[in-house]
Amino acid sequence: METGARRVHPGGMIAQLDTVIPGLHASAPERLPFGTSLDIRAYLLEREAGNLLLYRSDTLRREAAAIRERGGIVRQYLNHRHEAAPVSDWVTETFGAPLFVHADDAEAVSAVSHVRATFSRRHMLDDDFEVIPTPGHTPGATAYLWDTGDHRVLFTGDTLYLSRGRWQTAVLDSSDPVRYRESLELIRGLDFDVLVPSIATAGEPPYALVERDEIEQRLDELIERL
Repeated sequence: METGARRVHPGGMIAQLDTVIPGLHASAPERLPFGTSLDIRAYLLEREAGNLLLYRSDTLRREAAAIRERGGIVRQYLNHRHEAAPVSDWVTETFGAPLFVHADDAEAVSAVSHVRATFSRRHMLDDDFEVIPTPGHTPGATAYLWDTGDHRVLFTGDTLYLSRGRWQTAVLDSSDPVRYRESLELIRGLDFDVLVPSIATAGEPPYALVERDEIEQRLDELIERL
């Protein structure tokens, strides 16, 4: 991961965005309160049609200058309702970027942040960004597939995450294992070469460069477990 834009804020705090691949920038990690070995990150997608923010992290508040340097944010998307946090309203107020979530998770998210609009079906934004509902972890869990021109980047939130380099699922008591399995089968058939979940083991790469054989093998193993 290459070091991206840096700025010094009041109090001497340095905020940064780290470049994963050209055009894709990660926020600083935030430790999960219920998983002390796991970090979450938000990601800025630098696009000609307007930058997008995926997931959330409270570290974004320290990275406003770096985000502005990259062109700001025009929309923000959450993967699912567990990501709801006041920082989404801060993003809206600071950058004028409305929040979009799946309709099935919108009520829970709206209790924490203002949701501008919802979606319920698979669709494209412009010609490079695809919204792909992947219910199971929660009813409104959604993956996003971004074609940068050089890479096809899949954002899976918690549906698939990285634990010490291994692909893992987050099946909760409240999850729907049947729909989760169907979503993993859908993901297995997608064309992507970079996997970017919202969660990864602290101190380890938060993304994975992948090939078709690896995608099929890892997804087959996870589907069999479900």
